[in-house]
Amino acid sequence: MTKILLVEDNEMNLDMLSRRLQRKGFEIVTATDGETGVRLAISATPDLILMDMSLPVMDGWEATRRIKDNQGTCAIPVIALTAHAMEGDREKALAAGANDYDTKPIEMPRLLEKIEALLQGKSRS
Repeated sequence: MTKILLVEDNEMNLDMLSRRLQRKGFEIVTATDGETGVRLAISATPDLILMDMSLPVMDGWEATRRIKDNQGTCAIPVIALTAHAMEGDREKALAAGANDYDTKPIEMPRLLEKIEALLQGKSRS
């Protein structure tokens, strides 16, 4: 079963995304702050990470950088999620190491396409 680490501090978003992804057959591990997200990326070895960028303790930008700087987690694809769809945010997320970027509110068909594309790319390498 494909394991996704969902790092999201908004309880409603966390619950909604977790349930919808579980219904699609994914195993979901959750964190509510960036620091815990980095720790779980190392210990839970997810196949993919969905990373909110506005997080307490450590923001998603820094958490993504740390995940990508760690030899044990650098190959895990990260999709940055943000409600702050400002010009330059996509580039900032990619510069932090994210493999893709999506905006909130989440459109599940679009997010699932991105998840599948990254998982297929990962399995080929």
